[in-house]
Amino acid sequence: MFAKTLLGASLLASMTILSSAALAQTIGFSQIGSESGWRAAETTLTKQEAEKRGIDLKFSDAQQKQENQIKALRSFIAQGVDAILVAPVVATGWDAVLKEAKEADIPVVLLDRMVDSDKDLYLTAVGSDLVHEGEVAGKWLVDTVAGKDCNVVELQGTTGSSPAIDRKKGFEQGIAGAANIKIIRSQTGDFTRAKGKEVMESFLKAENGGKNICALYAHNDDMAVGAIQAIKEAGLKPGTDILVVSIDAVPDIFQAMAAGEANATVELTPNMAGPAFDALKAFKDSGTVPPKFIQTESKLYTQKDDPAKEYEARKGLGY
Repeated sequence: MFAKTLLGASLLASMTILSSAALAQTIGFSQIGSESGWRAAETTLTKQEAEKRGIDLKFSDAQQKQENQIKALRSFIAQGVDAILVAPVVATGWDAVLKEAKEADIPVVLLDRMVDSDKDLYLTAVGSDLVHEGEVAGKWLVDTVAGKDCNVVELQGTTGSSPAIDRKKGFEQGIAGAANIKIIRSQTGDFTRAKGKEVMESFLKAENGGKNICALYAHNDDMAVGAIQAIKEAGLKPGTDILVVSIDAVPDIFQAMAAGEANATVELTPNMAGPAFDALKAFKDSGTVPPKFIQTESKLYTQKDDPAKEYEARKGLGY
């Protein structure tokens, strides 16, 4: 009897292990790189979400190169993963590899950036309304300068990326009705602090030491933080002499806001993986096809929103 009980327990344990193995999913994740604090937080939270759900996550860092991402996707396909997450570095050039994934019956989910490909080639995309983010920043500036003449310099994101394209478009829409606001210089800072500082230095030199500049609009907070350093080194007060508005809501921009050196940021949540994994689970379990775009929440933060408190709440999230 005792032997039968042990045998039964052993069989039950084996079945449980097999069941768990059957339920476990292997998902490939091709990340752009770690060009910003926000990107690092997205990576951290994606790994945490995968671990929490028992997902075997195959991670690949593309180091800002599309060719590395395409190689990673082909590697995932060859490995026979159950699904692929990709944060595309640029919007174009994805058709061939996405067709390969589709032919292999591997669903692909885009994270935080879009691609210029047929929507049938991916399951869904999880992200913010990038145009709306830029528009919120533009409208904030319109309200803040209240009719005063304002020359704006713009730090764009990576050339050809959907955030750079859409955040520029949105900001221009936000200021469209304000003849007093003009973008006088616009150049890519490639989403990095170092390049943001470098380009801002050139803007300052070109515009009378910065005296001709009313405001800086940066497509992400990291470039803004770099630019803030350049403004300070030029002998000006960021946040006062030059208004600073950017996008992402990373911890360091809240530190800058608490110090009075930045004025506003529009939040982009780094937890894109949670909604992506939920969509993949529903698709796998019951065949539920998600909408082609799952929108995350965005919010405008200013110096009135207790930036010191926001910094404390976010600093441990992997930024």
